[in-house]
Amino acid sequence: MAKLIVSYANRDGAKFDRAYYEATHMALLDEHWAATGFLGWEVLYPADSGQPFAAMAILRFKDQPSIDASLGAPGTAAVVGDVPNFTDLEPTLFRTSN
Repeated sequence: MAKLIVSYANRDGAKFDRAYYEATHMALLDEHWAATGFLGWEVLYPADSGQPFAAMAILRFKDQPSIDASLGAPGTAAVVGDVPNFTDLEPTLFRTSN
């Protein structure tokens, strides 16, 4: 299994719609990446406002080539294009080696 971590570094005044993120945005991942080895997701939110991130998502894939295939899939444009609908924060991607 391979993982891709998507983090949203927080800043004062930032917007992050948790309900939209989980109900709508993550459904886009399920829809567009299921055929390319995407296995599922988990979202972590900070325990308090003093944390450096608004959210972090752990995306699980079959293997590293599945991450590449998902990021290169035609539906990825819809996934990326949806980001402004729930946040004004810039997502950062981090690949794990395990």
